[in-house]
Amino acid sequence: MTAQDSKLGDTDDKIFVGKGDEQAWLTLALANRHGLVTGATGTGKTVTLQVMAEGFARAGVPVFAADIKGDLSGISEVGVPADFILKRALEMGLTFQPDQFSTVFWDVFGEQGHPVRATVTEMGPLLLARMLDLNDVQEGVLNVAFRVADDAGLTLIDMKDLRALLDAIVPDSGKKAADAEEDPLAAIRKAAQGFGNVTKATVGTIQRQLLVLENQGGTKFFGEPALTLKDFMKTDRDGRGMVNILVADKLLQNPRLYATFLLWMLSELFEELPEAGDLPKPKLVFFFDEAHLLFNDAPKALMDKIEQVVRLIRSKGVGVYFVTQNPIDVPDRVLGQLGNRVQHALRAFTPRDQKAVAAAAQTFRPNPKLDTEKVIMELSKGEALVSFLEGNGTPAMVERVMIRPPSARIGAITPDERKAIMAASPVKGKYDTAVDEESAYEMIQKRIAGTAATADGSAGGSGGGILGQIGSIVGTVFGTNVKRGRLSTGQVIARDVTRSVTNQVIGGMAANIGKSLGGQLGGSIGRTLVRGALGGLLRR
Repeated sequence: MTAQDSKLGDTDDKIFVGKGDEQAWLTLALANRHGLVTGATGTGKTVTLQVMAEGFARAGVPVFAADIKGDLSGISEVGVPADFILKRALEMGLTFQPDQFSTVFWDVFGEQGHPVRATVTEMGPLLLARMLDLNDVQEGVLNVAFRVADDAGLTLIDMKDLRALLDAIVPDSGKKAADAEEDPLAAIRKAAQGFGNVTKATVGTIQRQLLVLENQGGTKFFGEPALTLKDFMKTDRDGRGMVNILVADKLLQNPRLYATFLLWMLSELFEELPEAGDLPKPKLVFFFDEAHLLFNDAPKALMDKIEQVVRLIRSKGVGVYFVTQNPIDVPDRVLGQLGNRVQHALRAFTPRDQKAVAAAAQTFRPNPKLDTEKVIMELSKGEALVSFLEGNGTPAMVERVMIRPPSARIGAITPDERKAIMAASPVKGKYDTAVDEESAYEMIQKRIAGTAATADGSAGGSGGGILGQIGSIVGTVFGTNVKRGRLSTGQVIARDVTRSVTNQVIGGMAANIGKSLGGQLGGSIGRTLVRGALGGLLRR
């Protein structure tokens, strides 16, 4: 579709979505007020998602979308003028012009797209506990492990780091002879017990849950190079928004990993992006398919934070669109934040289905011309009830419309086409090869082998003399000489300030402080800065 049709083509400030008795326009300035696309299987949700994604991309807005069935990948290839597409376009007064959109494919497993990775530290204990389905006691022990890692400067990058740390905090209950060698991990075990009772049985349960996650391929998600979310927020050479597609067919086999991963992404965006207020168009639009998986069995604390992120991320210029079968899949307190609605057909074969249809009808602003509850069950494939926000931010009356046909291909692309797109990707080579640097696992192994520095800094070298020691102390205080995976904004600032200030004042510090400073400032102030995941939000 092209803007040469001045009546119904996309404009600079609106996206044309469909047409019935009235035209359905999605206003870009209100697109960050979030939205909902619902309907039974096979009613046209994916095509609607593609139409909206194309509209955003044309307007220069980057898009991120999870592709459950592989059908959305066709947005990367030129559309085919099939008879049914030409017919629908003609009925709407549109001129069909085939198009395609710059696309980047991502895959947690690295098989059909660029690998997506995060460090264990970035994920944080709250989201990791949800991913592992831990109870309150087990989550508490996981929090202890993260705190000990922070205090001891143990970098948590991948699964083996977390496993090594969990092994290290298990209390050593065995009795030792008087001449037995000192436990090299005694300081770590003592620190863990200082936060509460850490039992071998609880740690063993967490380790078994980690094994389940590993068997499902979750280990590929944790590691480096970690994802830089700004790589999602790019435009192509023509000024169109890049369409980022997460290949999720295999990922969906582990629904908890899928939902937790997307929630992590959402919380990372919330943490990293500055306040933007109301913009003429969003910075990014995020489509969350199979959204009900996010809310299934979510504890209250997590639900509170999901609601908070959805409500506040609007001010960061991000629009979130949930895609699911029925509005009742989304909790009311989140549903109330979703102003732009598209409802495809629902079927009512059981009393529960009938209640769901009634509930869906009640989420719309009534239209005297329509019996919304009845129409929901009568909609044909490609038809929908639509209500987008109007200029003053209030929902328009619900209208029955036919969704416009996409400009790009409908359906999945071939493996060869995918390979060609990945070969020309703007992030080719950046994430494709995993990097395994020294982190908690290697540090703990060194301690066990007796090669790591002792707690008071007497071993491991004191390179640089007193200036080196003071520089190390300053770096420790600000958390800038400790690898933490990708640094948070606070750590980046602290690192830059430390580097510039240290050069100016280090001489004076050496003269005034001297050796008496050694061993007194080995705290973890910098390492407890905002973690950059939803777990960080809980500590606000």
